[in-house]
Amino acid sequence: MTTSNVIDKPSRRSRWSWYFYDFGNSAYASVILLAVFSLYFSKTVVQDGSGVFYWNLAVGVAAIIVALISPVLGTIADFSRAKKKFLFIFTVLAVVFTGLLFFVQKGDVIMAVVFFILAEIGYRGAQVFYDSLLVDISTPETIGSVSGKGWAAGMLGGIVCLVLVLIPIMSSNNDPAMVRLAFLITAVFYALCSIPVFLNVKQVNAPEQLLAGESTISHAFKKLGNTFRDVKRYKEFIKYAVSFLIYNDGIMMLMDNAALIAGIIYGFKTDELIVLIIILQVAGAAGSFLFGWISNKYSSKQAITYAIIMLVAVVSFLYITDDKTLFYVIGALVGFSLSGVQAVSRTMVSQLAPKEKTTEFFGFLSVAGRTSTFIGPLVFGTIHEGMKNWYINGGVDPAIAEISSMYWAIGSVIAFLLIGLFILLKVRKVTHKDPIKFD
Repeated sequence: MTTSNVIDKPSRRSRWSWYFYDFGNSAYASVILLAVFSLYFSKTVVQDGSGVFYWNLAVGVAAIIVALISPVLGTIADFSRAKKKFLFIFTVLAVVFTGLLFFVQKGDVIMAVVFFILAEIGYRGAQVFYDSLLVDISTPETIGSVSGKGWAAGMLGGIVCLVLVLIPIMSSNNDPAMVRLAFLITAVFYALCSIPVFLNVKQVNAPEQLLAGESTISHAFKKLGNTFRDVKRYKEFIKYAVSFLIYNDGIMMLMDNAALIAGIIYGFKTDELIVLIIILQVAGAAGSFLFGWISNKYSSKQAITYAIIMLVAVVSFLYITDDKTLFYVIGALVGFSLSGVQAVSRTMVSQLAPKEKTTEFFGFLSVAGRTSTFIGPLVFGTIHEGMKNWYINGGVDPAIAEISSMYWAIGSVIAFLLIGLFILLKVRKVTHKDPIKFD
């Protein structure tokens, strides 16, 4: 456990600098993962009709690499006085390779995959050290509110960057050159917003100390192993963890492929897609608030259950309409319910874990989640590719085959959500009035 040997009181400037970093790095998630690059890669870079498969393959490979290095990065964050140095290294990696996506053009599949995976590793790795600085810019009394404000800043930053990249794309009628410019704008936006954290945030909490003869890597996996053995004693948490890993995969599949679903089934162009993602994020903020209220009023289990049911219902509606205007409404409802699931899922951990082990259990679920998230994209991409080839071999027009196979892939998302929900229903309902008791 990190000691609290504070040598300096967190300042207002350091908190705002920390918020500003989240404001900037959320641009990467909004532009690269959600709105622009995934569709550009699938429809422009890949020319043989296998864009959905290769995109999901790239997302899956990046997830595996991040999962393997996360325990080590987390341990470095706990045991190092150089959190800002590592944050800088991974931020530079993310910014540089996000910017280099500007040079990816038609047919540059390998270049696109390599640059994207390296940018993704930088983005995810930087998050570990950014999160670890939370204890340095807050106090035990303010850590919750500071964390929430950082999340809100990230939502706002993602929307601001989407508006910035929307302007040249709309003015050029979706010219591929202007679409590529969006990646450069995102990299610059991310870089500029990260500067204050390096200038104004100080690591004021003393790091933990490694035992004699221990290396960072050996300690990381020893710590993970100890946590895993401890977690197995808590049956309700284990049931919830299994549920989370499954329904979270469904959520990741939906987020990673939202742009492809909109582009392939509904014919969304890049500028329309950016507007859709902005709507989705605004609706997501409202969903987080509502389902958070349900969690506090009733229980986290009920809030997550309602949100997943709503998400399944809304996604299922894709099978009965091909109206583009109506899809904006569907997108807003997806964002509303999806953010509700994500916002409340962490609360479940705090209710099902012993108070003194909450941090360990959060870490376990985070590592386990990263480890499993490669499965969903690979399932989605493989189903889409397999069904597309099956339709084409049966004489179906390739364009129609691509649309039809997307419905099969969407079905796999619904399956993950429903299986996760089924297991969640077996988890004990816990409230502040009826907490779980540990022996």
